[in-house]
Amino acid sequence: MAGDADIDFLGLTQELEVQELEAPGGVATPQLYGQLLALYLLQNDLCNAKFLWKRIPQNIKTANPELSTIWVVGQRMWLRDLPGVYEALKKEWSEAVKPIMMALRDSVHKKAFNLVRLGYSSISVEDFSLFVGLSTSDAKQAALQDGWMLDSQSRFLTPKKLESVITASLPSEQHLSILTDYVSFLEN
Repeated sequence: MAGDADIDFLGLTQELEVQELEAPGGVATPQLYGQLLALYLLQNDLCNAKFLWKRIPQNIKTANPELSTIWVVGQRMWLRDLPGVYEALKKEWSEAVKPIMMALRDSVHKKAFNLVRLGYSSISVEDFSLFVGLSTSDAKQAALQDGWMLDSQSRFLTPKKLESVITASLPSEQHLSILTDYVSFLEN
């Protein structure tokens, strides 16, 4: 697998699903299971990840501890335990799943950053660092680079809000007219 930017994760997922279905005896390779499980986590498709985990034969799970390690990440995601997700992602990964797990780490980090931006008017540097999985100094630096404000006395960050995109909406009279037309059409 080349660099992360070169990987078509969605295409790879579809290809691996086909390979799993066409596997001799219905049992795929541990590498395929590991990659597919990691890809489901990357796509935040926790249901498919769980069903795949249940499909993997027990002897393959026990012979390949990396599968269990990947699944620990999935369990933490299921519980929405962000610090646990970051901790579980700190493992050494095989070359087959490393780019996927690094992309997953970046994706979780970015989602957490945006959740804090949308959900908080201010947050302590310590709490923010737990959400985004960075040390307090790195979290503070990342927030400041993104234009957030820091109150150095209270050590609270104020997120920079994203500019809202204003969509042109129809006037309520026009909505009412359209709805009336639909109802008239259905009645006649």
